[in-house]
Amino acid sequence: MTDAGAPPNPDSAGPAGNAPYRVLARKYRPSSFDDLIGQEAVVRTVSNAFETGRIPQAWILTGVRGVGKTTTARILARALNYEMPDGSVKGPTIHMPTLGVHCQAIMESRHMDVLEMDAASHTGVDDVRQINDSVRYAPASARYKVYIIDEVHMLSTAAFNAFLKTLEEPPEHAKFVFATTEIRKVPVTVLSRCQRFDLRRVEADVLMKHLASIAAKESVEIEPEALGIIARAAEGSVRDSLSLLDQAIAHAAGAVKADAVRQMLGLADRTRVIDLFESLARGDIAAAFKEFRDQYDVGADPIVVLSDLAEFVNFVTRVKIVPATADNVAYGETERVRAKDFASKISMRVLSRMWQMLLKGITEVQAATRPAAAAEMVLVRIAYVADLPTPDEAIKMLEQNGGGSPVASGGGAARSSAPAAPMASAAPVASVAPVRMPTSSPSAFGGAARPQMAAPAPDPQGAAPQLRITSFTQLVALASQKRDVMTKAALEGDMRLVRFEEGRLEIALEPNASKTMITELARKFEMWTGRRWTVIVSNEQGQPTLRSVNQAAKQEHARTAEADPRVQEVLSRFPGSKVVEVRRLAPEAPESNINADYGSDDPPDGSDGDDL
Repeated sequence: MTDAGAPPNPDSAGPAGNAPYRVLARKYRPSSFDDLIGQEAVVRTVSNAFETGRIPQAWILTGVRGVGKTTTARILARALNYEMPDGSVKGPTIHMPTLGVHCQAIMESRHMDVLEMDAASHTGVDDVRQINDSVRYAPASARYKVYIIDEVHMLSTAAFNAFLKTLEEPPEHAKFVFATTEIRKVPVTVLSRCQRFDLRRVEADVLMKHLASIAAKESVEIEPEALGIIARAAEGSVRDSLSLLDQAIAHAAGAVKADAVRQMLGLADRTRVIDLFESLARGDIAAAFKEFRDQYDVGADPIVVLSDLAEFVNFVTRVKIVPATADNVAYGETERVRAKDFASKISMRVLSRMWQMLLKGITEVQAATRPAAAAEMVLVRIAYVADLPTPDEAIKMLEQNGGGSPVASGGGAARSSAPAAPMASAAPVASVAPVRMPTSSPSAFGGAARPQMAAPAPDPQGAAPQLRITSFTQLVALASQKRDVMTKAALEGDMRLVRFEEGRLEIALEPNASKTMITELARKFEMWTGRRWTVIVSNEQGQPTLRSVNQAAKQEHARTAEADPRVQEVLSRFPGSKVVEVRRLAPEAPESNINADYGSDDPPDGSDGDDL
């Protein structure tokens, strides 16, 4: 990537040319400040310094590998010594529209007044002493003598000490440019004598545009999704991204497809990773096993699958916190759309637990003798544990339930301390906890007050017992008990109850609700309850969603708390303070507990009770 005045590049010759092929990272190395990408702060600071004549005697450039430290150092050397044959340029400048007298030699690292030293192989005090001896002499032809020392943190302590005096009071004709990836290893005494520039990682969308422009110059057809994969794999390094692009072009031997890049990098198909995530969120471990085995059979590494799964969990979490994250073009369209859908339905608690289990699971898989089996066990833990209540929530549920009977919450259940009867003689009982409900007021979503969900005695003929569901909120509690996070979230946030009868549900859908969920709901209800269900989409307005009811209750709690004279007195004494959370110190009667309608101590949105 060179400007209009860059030297003719012998690498531009095609395969039939005589010049040997050079990798893209060297062929498109920037030669001016205009070519640097993603380093606007550095360019602006250097530009202002050159225009005002406030040029320091030393710079130190730091950043991860491949962001352009050495390249920036050479561009600085070129700008300091930029001269035109007609003498029209009298001093340092960042504006270099055409080749100057010294530019070609400086960019090719063969100018006698611009000395480059690799501190990784010249670490001793004798190497620094040679610089101290030569710095006294004026430059042979250029305006400044520029010393570029790469990986300066590799110098020994004695070498750093030998540098201090020269670095603090160098001759007017000498300038130093240091580059390092380990800024913390550079002594403070050296840092204090240099102007520091932190070269930042290049954003994935910026890298994509850069790679697309280079692919166009190389007449290579490449899919945007493939560019996104390469940009994310480079992790902000321009050099790494160009090396991967070079490799992808050679691997494809034609148009570069996303699938070919995934295969080259050993990555799993992102769509399949999202399908695996969805299976885990639904608690469908059989589907998760099948998806994982299908990926494993086509060559995906179990560690890579779990790492990609963790990356997607992180992406969904970031979208949930900052929705604008979903607009990042470095991610595929399918990935962004589905992440937004998951973020609106899955609680932060579930996402954080999935992340923690994946981090621990990846370490276990790396140390396991059978990685595939270890990865499957990680998936089992995520599917069965990710939506269990936290310890404090479990204690609260036991206290509110009298400490004896099971309580369903967030997909998990506290076990009863009563001894279990022998399996052969015990009557089958559905594993759905009783749902607390008002006893004197009609249900907001089911008409009359709701009876407890109970399993009838088994049919004498041996038929499977049927679970009786008499209200919409009992369906939500059932989805929670089954650990089906996606169904529970859809029932609470995407559906407005119109009519409910046992075996028949009539609902109105929110605008962002998935239309394909209806058939899936009927199938799941039948599987869970042992009887056929009919789910109908109505054009009627219907009642408010459970989530909106809970949010309204939380807002009412906040208004009530703020209206309390004691709270107002506290707020008046601490200007700028506000009510952020409301908690009840003692269990309250079911009639006044809005969360009782959900069969859980968790509100529908997955938050912590009355947090505001």
